[in-house]
Formats: sequence, C-alpha cells, structure tokens
Amino acid sequence: MNLTRKRWRTLIACCFINLCLGSIYVWSVFAASMAEFLSTGNGVALTTADLAIVYTIANSVGPITMITGGSFNDKFGPKKVILTGGLMVGIGMIASGFATSVGALIVTYGLIFGLGLGMTYGTAVSTCMKFFPDKRGLIGGITTAIYGLGSVILPPIVTEIVAVTDAAAAFKIVGVAFLILICGCSFFMEQCPADFVPDGWTPPAVAAGNKAENKNWKEMLKTPVFYVMLLLFTCGAFSGMMVISQASAVAANMVGMTAIMASTAVSVLAVFNAAGRILAGLLSDRIGRINTLSVASVLGIIGLLLLYMTGQGGYATFYIGIAGIGLSFGSFMGVYPGFTADQFGAKNNSVNYGIMFIGLAGAGYFGPSAMRKIYMAEGTYHGAFLVACAFAAAGLALTFVYRFFAKKKA
Repeated sequence: MNLTRKRWRTLIACCFINLCLGSIYVWSVFAASMAEFLSTGNGVALTTADLAIVYTIANSVGPITMITGGSFNDKFGPKKVILTGGLMVGIGMIASGFATSVGALIVTYGLIFGLGLGMTYGTAVSTCMKFFPDKRGLIGGITTAIYGLGSVILPPIVTEIVAVTDAAAAFKIVGVAFLILICGCSFFMEQCPADFVPDGWTPPAVAAGNKAENKNWKEMLKTPVFYVMLLLFTCGAFSGMMVISQASAVAANMVGMTAIMASTAVSVLAVFNAAGRILAGLLSDRIGRINTLSVASVLGIIGLLLLYMTGQGGYATFYIGIAGIGLSFGSFMGVYPGFTADQFGAKNNSVNYGIMFIGLAGAGYFGPSAMRKIYMAEGTYHGAFLVACAFAAAGLALTFVYRFFAKKKA
C-alpha cells in the first residue's frame, strides 16, 4: 500500500477513534443517573456535584499517558499504543458499570478511562500530524473537531440507553462498543516514515534553505517560547473548560431556561466548539497559527462579556456568548497540535504535544473549580465570567509575547 493511501486510512481511523473518545463530554448524562443509582444502593444521598471529582480527574490525568504513550508511539508505532489505550478506555467504562461508590468510579472512570483516553487521543492526533505536514492546521482541526462532535452525537444515544436501562448498564454497553471500535481501528493506524513529504508538496522551510529543527522534549523545555505557549494554552482554554463543565446549569439558573432549552444550549456550544476547530485549523494554514489564536482570544473575551451582561430571559446574549466561547475554545484545540509541531518539529510531536497538553489539563482543573467556588460563594456565575475574561485577555497579551520571541529567534 502506498503512503498516500496509508495517510488517508490513518486519518479515517483516527476520526472514528476520536469520536469514541469524545464520550468524556457525555459525563453529565451518566452522572445524574449514576448518582441516583449509587444513592439507592448505598442509602446515602448523592448529587451530580458529588461525582464532579470523577470528571475532573479523568480530564486531568490525560497528559500523563499522552507523554508516555507518545514516547512508545515513537518507538513501537501507533497500532500497539492505541490498542493498549483502547483496552483501557473500554475496560474503564465497563468497570464503571460495576462501581458501587464514588471512590470506585474515581479508579475505573477517572483513572483507567482517563489515562486510556490520554494515551489514545495523543497518539492518534500526533500520528495524523506527521502524515499531513502540508495541512497541519486543517488536519488538526478535523481530528479534534471529531472529538468535539462526540458531545453532539453521543448524548442522545447514551440518554436513550440510560432511559431504557440505567447508568450502570449504559457504562457496560458503551464500554463494550468503544473497546471493539477503538481496538479495531488501531490496526488501521500506520506509522509515518521519518521526514515524510507528500507528493507534489515542497516544505516552505526546505525551499527557503532553512530546514525546521526537530527538538526533543528536553530541548523543548529549555526554550522560553515553550512556556509562553503553555501559558497561552491554559489562558485560551480556561473559559471553554469552565463553561462547558456547567453550561446546562448556567442556562437554567442564570437565564431561566427549561431543561430542554438548557440541553439545546449545550448542543449549541458543542457545535460551535467543533466548528471552531475546523475553521481555525483551516484559517491557521492561511494566516498563521499565532494570528488565528489572537482572533480566538478576542472571540473569547467578547463571549465572556456577553455572558456577564446576561440575566434572566437574556436568550440572545447568552446564545451569542456561548457561541463565541465555543469558537474560541475550539480554535485553541484545533490549532495547538499543528502549532506545537511547527515550533518544535514533527519528529517528536507525540511527546512534545503531550507535554504541551498540560496547559489544557490546567485549564480543565482550574476553570471548572473556579466557577464552582465563585457560584457557591456569590450565588451567581457573573464573577466567574470576569475571572475567565481576565485569563482570555492574558492569553491575547501572550500572543504578542510569542511574537517577540519568534522575531528574536528569526
């Protein structure tokens, strides 16, 4: 099989894998039913808030296996790494169906599923980045958008399964399906040859006589620009991770939406999140990664200010606000795989992007935590939007700091 067919087969397999991994955004569907299930079994009343720690841990541990999995990917290829990660994802979900306590869910879903997700997602996306040096922005946008689309496609499916059975059975059914699909797709993932160049494409750096340098993780950590990019990732993703975690509650408590309208708001946020990944990836191939991230930061600021101005019945400002945040967050998610490869080379991007992903994990931990604490203290979400706006503004400032270092390097 020629390399052109291999790279497209790898992309298709990656998309199916990422669609399954996007199930992490379906946690809220599992949580409500699982809280009731555990309460009945243990005789202790639990709420979705009591299970929030499970979701937080699942999001936070991903970089661990993105880094180690990236190292194994460079040595053994994506098939074995994704097969291992797929087993962890499937087994973690199946085991969650047998959990009888929050502690057990932390182990099965928070740790086993979360670590498997990080290993699989990082390896799949980085492998595609290597196969498409001519379209890094677009491919990064597509692969991460499919991951985001999981939050649009999977919730109604999982909701129906939960309604017919219960959360425990849903975990088992979905876990078996994902185990089969991810492990099956792993055999279609191909390892990209070193210095692969697609037919008919000339790398700009090579044409200019200035070949980009491939840095390993140790060399990357010695560069000041890495820390600027890491902080920029955290600041840019802060608002998205914060709002996504509690979008339904914000819609109901702040705007006064019904349960059905609140679920629609979550879908709107998910659609713009996915769209932002593709559009920003495509745009970044044309105007540059950092310029695209500047636009994304501005969109985030506008969206957060609109949410700050939203009150009861403010449907228009709320929807426009979450659309802006969705586009902003999606842009960062879509651009950063290619941004990291551009800056430090594609050869070691599996490990390098795993380390860079720590920036997102930081946003995933501090964003939802800040929103929850501010709401508990003030009884309103408005203060949280101002805090997130400050992070978005800091992100915009960091894009100019990045330009300073890039200009200095040149």
